[in-house]
Amino acid sequence: MTDIPQSGYAPMVWANAVSTSPSLEGALRDVVAQLEGRLPAQPDLGLVFISSSFTSEFARLLPLLHELLPLPAVVGCSGGGIVGMDAQGQPQELEDTPALSLTVASLPGVSVQTIHVTGDDLPDLDSPPAAWSELIGVAPANNPQFILMADPFSSRVTDLLQGLDFAYPGGVKIGGLASVDGFNRHSGLFCDRTYYTEGMVGVALSGPVVLDAIVAQGCRPIGPVYRVDQAERNILLALGDPDDGDLARPPLELLQDLFETLPEDERKLAQSSLSIGIAQDSFKLTLDPGDFLIRTLLGVDPKLGAIAVGDRLRPGQRVQFHLRDARTSATDLEQLLQGYQRQSPAGTSPAGALMFACMGRGEGLYDQINFDSSLFTQYLPGLPLGGFFCGGEIGPVGQTTFLHGFTSVFGICRQP
Repeated sequence: MTDIPQSGYAPMVWANAVSTSPSLEGALRDVVAQLEGRLPAQPDLGLVFISSSFTSEFARLLPLLHELLPLPAVVGCSGGGIVGMDAQGQPQELEDTPALSLTVASLPGVSVQTIHVTGDDLPDLDSPPAAWSELIGVAPANNPQFILMADPFSSRVTDLLQGLDFAYPGGVKIGGLASVDGFNRHSGLFCDRTYYTEGMVGVALSGPVVLDAIVAQGCRPIGPVYRVDQAERNILLALGDPDDGDLARPPLELLQDLFETLPEDERKLAQSSLSIGIAQDSFKLTLDPGDFLIRTLLGVDPKLGAIAVGDRLRPGQRVQFHLRDARTSATDLEQLLQGYQRQSPAGTSPAGALMFACMGRGEGLYDQINFDSSLFTQYLPGLPLGGFFCGGEIGPVGQTTFLHGFTSVFGICRQP
């Protein structure tokens, strides 16, 4: 007899299959055949990710899929690499090769609302939450969880994330930016029966469903934590000691002093992999690596000693310089997975997962294939995993959702 979860509904079931057939028809038949018999009854949701190798055939994807496996809701996009499970249940990160990954899920009691919006559809950021919930079609009281994919050339992805956080503060939002074909720069977005080339698609899941997020930014802190004393938009002008209100110096001077304290290997690494972390919790006394939003350093002004940062800054924030490399990325992800294992609520078990990884990770970073996905399955064995390599990753840091780079975001779906 199958145990009924505490939610009172039948168990949630996910399954994934991946194919490397160079033929679109062959790839779809392959994944559908692999999924046969692995889902009870009719699945409620499909998530499809397809490599940019199939760009010329994107318009045929959904009609062919619905012929083989009619699904009430489907969303997906194109990726620079595709993530899925092979026939033996082992994770595969398929880069620079034709590939298609299909995840299907049976979600008892869960309301599934598919979404397609363009930048022109979005309310003004001064609009009330009701304007955003009307756009999405889900009441805030339903506390939906979001899986989102966007055209990489859309200029309002960050506005969408801010609006969703405003209207649905308790909902987790994960996803990524679709990858483009290098020749014609077209991305593919898929929603139900329609292929789009711009905007944002996704799904809002409401009811007895929990979406846990792991956001691995792959960095480690170096040097002390500083307080932002002066900043104009994204230009950092002065940093101080959080415990000494009288000390304020140009950030470039402090960075040069920090360089003098680093060992030679870290100095070399800092020349190409230096970032800055912006603390997201204003009240936490002791900051951990996961408390920082990592942003790139865009340039310096030697005359002013100022540093340009890839995000807006405001006085009073705490910041710390960070380094990124393969070893740090691996350690960061492993620590986050260990923490998730320790903190997982008793009596619940994940049903499926999604992976949204930066194209700057993968084999190019680790010099090893399937690294992030294999590490994930070491800690969550047997969990169906699908996803893609993105041009930007969507995931929360603290209570706020951000668009990231050089990150792997995992979304883990379970019943409450």
